[in-house]
Formats: sequence, C-alpha cells, structure tokens
Amino acid sequence: MGTQHAETERKYDGAALPERLDRVPGVATAQRAESEDLDAVYYDTPDLRLLRRRITLRRRTGGNDAGWHLKLPRTDDVRQEVRLPVEAGGPGDVPAELAQLVAAFTRGGALAPVAHLRTHRSQLVLRDDRGDALARITEDRVAAHVLDADRVAPAPSDARPAADGRAGDDGEGGPPGGTTTEVRGWTEFEVELEHGTPALLDRVEAAFTDAGLVRSPWPSKLSRALGERRAAAVEASEGPGTPRSGRSGGPASTPAAGSAGALVMDGFRSRLDALLTLDAAVRRGEADSVHRMRVAARTLRSLLKAHRRLFKGDRAQTAAAELQWLGRLLGRARDREVLGDLLVGGLDAVPAQRRGGALRGRLAEHYAKEYRAEWQRAVAELDGDRYFALLDRLDAFAADPPLRHRADRDARGYVSDALRREQRRTTERLDRALRSEPGPLRDQALHGARKAAKRARYTADHAQSQLPRRAARRVAKFGGRMKKLHKVLGTHQDSVVARAELITLAGQDAGGERDAFAYGVLHEQQRHIADAARRRLPKLRRRAGRRKLTRLP
Repeated sequence: MGTQHAETERKYDGAALPERLDRVPGVATAQRAESEDLDAVYYDTPDLRLLRRRITLRRRTGGNDAGWHLKLPRTDDVRQEVRLPVEAGGPGDVPAELAQLVAAFTRGGALAPVAHLRTHRSQLVLRDDRGDALARITEDRVAAHVLDADRVAPAPSDARPAADGRAGDDGEGGPPGGTTTEVRGWTEFEVELEHGTPALLDRVEAAFTDAGLVRSPWPSKLSRALGERRAAAVEASEGPGTPRSGRSGGPASTPAAGSAGALVMDGFRSRLDALLTLDAAVRRGEADSVHRMRVAARTLRSLLKAHRRLFKGDRAQTAAAELQWLGRLLGRARDREVLGDLLVGGLDAVPAQRRGGALRGRLAEHYAKEYRAEWQRAVAELDGDRYFALLDRLDAFAADPPLRHRADRDARGYVSDALRREQRRTTERLDRALRSEPGPLRDQALHGARKAAKRARYTADHAQSQLPRRAARRVAKFGGRMKKLHKVLGTHQDSVVARAELITLAGQDAGGERDAFAYGVLHEQQRHIADAARRRLPKLRRRAGRRKLTRLP
C-alpha cells in the first residue's frame, strides 16, 4: 500500500526570487540545496477527466522522491499525495492501486500518458534559528512534451519553446514512437511547507509580491502544459448528461445567492464531493469507509427527496432512486458489520461458564466473513456501468440543476417551510407507530418513523451548514432533537433485526445446550433494549413536535 501525506504549497510566476528571504519573519537562514533533474510522465483519460478534477497522476524519476505520485485536491493550498515506488509500474502501466483510487473519476476510461515533463529544479530551504526546515522554495525550469498534441490542447498563451532544446528526445517514459508532440517551456516557483505553519506561506508571499512574483493561475504543471482551455472546451462540447463525462460539477447557471436553489445545490455539490472522495476509501477497505459512503449516499438522496418541490421533471426522482440502490448495496455490508459488533459485544452479559468457549470467536469470524463477502460484492458493483452512470447523472444534475422558479425564494423562508414539512411527516409517522399494537406491524411502523426522522435530521444538517449564524443555531436545535429521535429509533430497529438473527443462528448452530442458552440470553437482552427505547419515545415525540420553526432570522 502506498504512503500518504498532505502537501501544502503555492505556485508563482515571475522573473526571479527575492534576494534576502532570510529576512522573512520567523526565518533565520535561506540555505541552498542540491539541484535536481526530474523526468515525469503524466497520465489521464483521453478526455482529461482527472485534470478537470484538479487531480494529477505521474511517474517520476530523478530527485529524492522518485516514484508514482497521485495528488488529490483538498483545499486551494493543500493536496493529499499518495506515493508508490517507481518500480510499482513501468512506463505506460499505471499501478492498480492508484487506478483504483481514481476510478470514481475515470469511470471506466483508460489511463494513458498525456504529457512528458522534464524539469531542472533549483532549491532553497528556509530554516529557523534551531536549524529546522520550515519550507522549501524551488525554481523549476520546465520543458513539457504534450503527447498527441492535435488531440490534447492548444498551447496556452504564456507557453514558449523550451530554451534548452530538449524537445522530442526519447527516454524512459518519453513520447511513444509515431506520436505527435508539442513542446512548451516555462519557469515557475513553488513554496512547499515542511515544518512551518500556514502563516509562513503568507509572509513568504508578501516577500514574493514585493519582488514582482504573482500567484500562478495554473494549479499544476500538467494543467499548464495542456492548457485549461482544452478541459473547458471538452466539457462544453459534451453538454450535460453525457455518459462518462467526469465533469468537475460546476454549475451551468448559478442560482442567486441567498436563494433556496443556491442553498440546496451548494449542499448537493459538497455532498457529491464527499461521496466521490469516499469511493477510494471503500475500494481500499479502510475502516468505517462503507458506513461513511452509505451515509453520503443517503444524505444526497434525502436532500433530493426533501427538496423535490424545487425541481422540475423526473431527474431528481431518478437520481434519488439510484442513490437508494447504492445505499442498499453498501448497507448489506454495513448491516453485517453492525450486527456482528452487537452480538459479539452482547456476549459480555452471558456468564462464561454458561456459553461455549468458542462462541465468541465463531460469531466474530462468521460476521467478519459475511462483511467481507458483501464488501467484495459492493466493490465489484462500483466498477459497473450502473454505478458509473449514477455518478454521471449526479454530475450532470450538479452542473445543470432542473430548478423551478420557486427555487428563487429566499432561503430562510424556504428552509422554515421545508423543516416544518419534515417535522410533520416525522411526528405523524411516529404517532401512528405508537398507536399500533405490539408486533411486527408496530416494528415496521417505528422503522418508517426512523426513516422520516433521519431525513429531517439530514435536511436540518444541510440547511444549518448553509445559513447565517443566528438562523443556523435555531436549525441546529431542531436537528439535534431529530438526531436523538433517530438514534433511539435506530436502537430499536437494531434490536428487531438482532432478535430475528438470533432465532436463525440458534436453529443453525450445533454448539449444544450452552450456546443455546447464550442465544437465549442475547435475545432477552435485545428485547429489554427495545423496550427501553420505546419507553423513551413519548418524551422524544413531544420534543420533536415543538412548533418553533417560524421564519428564520
């Protein structure tokens, strides 16, 4: 598995570095470091799906960090970098681990070399008075070979031929034979934090500004080599909804600031970004990733359902249905994980002498095996056409939302109405459940109330993150009440599922009388848990039904 670290850096254009960087506050010395010659081949799909997401994937030789580098954006200055050794894949052979991490963006598109960059790097290390490295400043003289130049991009306005004349020579990872190339060259400067604080970046930038350097408009060397205009041209030529587009998700027409449409779509895009980010974690089998991706899918679906009145046509409904499929797909693995934790943990209540000594191990192994089988099925589906089509649909929705005129409403007035609807829906379902006779029908009704409370909670969480502070506080209190109700109803539902599972296990297990006794104790334990949850519901119902959702300030 590759190593990971966060990289914080800024890029600049200009003629030359300031002469006295040791005068930057907090810097004691600016020390020359050994220069490097770097050779890198960058990979992307033919339609540059990674570039449009500000993702770069390269294989680099030379320097002190040769290898495969995948850079994923986190903020404007920070990127998450995943590294593998250079021998993890030969030229033209992207390591499977890295290809997997970008599968949500490539969506079945083949990764191939798109540019070959050679860089001569001069370096300065800024140190404090103890000698610790605060930041590294580099001056990079770049010669870029754009592979298949007729397809990839027109030259950007600032590009010029490389001064060293290295264009077109073939080396490891260089342009394949017969491929047309276009040569460009430029000089750029980078400041990368090592042990310094983000405030140091601002102080260095002030010195750079005084020396005539300006922030580079290019987020990466690859974007500069290919030209951002190419990515924009490809996106425009596809239009919304084109399969396998991998678009960045930027809106085609932006709703007015402070409107209901802006509030909903800003939240939609941020949660879509979260879903795409979690895709890689699920594929790698990271702890809790299935649960978090399931929540992201459910949150997106809840947002579309709760705000369906803002959308015309059936695009929101279709996307919600497919998100439900994704949530259930991930849920099969997550449910086995939760059930295993519940039953194995519950054995602590069974006296050791009254249960088989191997029962705990057998249960843990059983549910771990079931979880892994369901996780593997889910990952296989994540490489399928249905999942990729869903991501394309969500991208298209984010880029060109089918908003009605009512989406121009003031956000605060709209949120008040939306939360009242969710509140009413939740309390009506809960009231029906509480009036029901004990048995499976009541359990089913309580589960329906749980779903309603969850949607109300997600709706409040989304609105809270988009509203001004005073309005957000009031919505947060409502969301808190719905969260407590949701959690108690969830405890009840877990107990219902666990008791049914225990009956099945008892019928299948050959562990003898002591295991049968243990299953009985666990069943009774879960019944008590359900009873305790139901006793809390009347009070939670009164709190959830408070009518304090007047127009928000």
